[in-house]
Amino acid sequence: ALAGIRRSWPARAPAVHKMRVDLFDFELPEEAIALRPARPRDSARLLHVPTAGALGDLIVCDAPKLFRAGDLLVFNDTRVIPAALKAVRPSRDPQGPVVHVSLNLIERLGGDRWRALGKPGKRLKAGDGLFFDDGLFATIEAKGEEGDLTLRFDRAGAALDAAIAKIGAPPLPPYIAGKRATDAEDRADYQTIYAAKDGAVAAPTAGLHFTDELVAQFDAMGIERTQVTLHVGAGTFLPVKVEDTSAHVMHSEWREIPADAADAINRAKTEGRRVVAVGTTALRSLESAADEGGRVRAEAGDTDIFITPGYRFRVVDGLWTNFHLPRSTLFMLVSAFAGLERMQAAYAHAIANGYRFYSYGDASLLWRAE
Repeated sequence: ALAGIRRSWPARAPAVHKMRVDLFDFELPEEAIALRPARPRDSARLLHVPTAGALGDLIVCDAPKLFRAGDLLVFNDTRVIPAALKAVRPSRDPQGPVVHVSLNLIERLGGDRWRALGKPGKRLKAGDGLFFDDGLFATIEAKGEEGDLTLRFDRAGAALDAAIAKIGAPPLPPYIAGKRATDAEDRADYQTIYAAKDGAVAAPTAGLHFTDELVAQFDAMGIERTQVTLHVGAGTFLPVKVEDTSAHVMHSEWREIPADAADAINRAKTEGRRVVAVGTTALRSLESAADEGGRVRAEAGDTDIFITPGYRFRVVDGLWTNFHLPRSTLFMLVSAFAGLERMQAAYAHAIANGYRFYSYGDASLLWRAE
């Protein structure tokens, strides 16, 4: 552990208020799903959702006028690894064709082991060997009930990381990857400008709108910023399949709040300044490390915090975030933050006015419901 960082057991999730999941459902036109980001990044649209009053239709580069000196922006500095891999499984019949396999790494289990999703899943089983480019090899150790695979590679640690970095591609979410092939542009597009710590298998997409020029403008206004780390997992894309929220099992993700970040956040709260999380991952990191009084601990460990309406926010005053999937834990989170009816109205406005949704889509700025 780093000096000043307390290693934690998995952060204890707050009690989830029981609500019907269909309250968080909505119809989204297929054409609303963004397949490419806005260029430049800060030319994306921004929907301002104040606690009351009219919604505001802006552009991301106009965002500074919604902030004031002394506000603290909290970014997630995780870096997406190239977790989408291609492999070949030899035929079990000496005369048969090989099977071409597409894999997405979703969770590191050890120095040489990863959990992954693979297609065609029905043609893969425990004991199969997988051959990758650059001489990389893996054995399928196990196959889970949900079809996930446990892979053991023939190298570990930094050597395995280097091989994955060389042959892998950005792990685009299924609603993009199912409609077009990943290409060279995605290597830059699917990474924030401040990404620093390898480990995510999905981007903290709210941060994709920020440019060096926009950050410089915030700095010039006297708006502070700090960084935490949460390695985003593939579970962030999963819809909730149960009928009520209390039955949902939240995925776990590793996060770290450095001592300097905790100090900056606690100082801002003490001085009555606003803390604005850039992304739901930054928000979940802070709320999972806060005590009842809202003081944030410097710590590192897993969190499976699941935030639904009824949750009492302890730290975050504002949230910069993208537009999320129906029935997702993220739409539940923003509904808890700004109010369910308010977010239903905001999403209806966004759909009616042609906002672009999901990872490469437009942004919203929400303020916590009082």
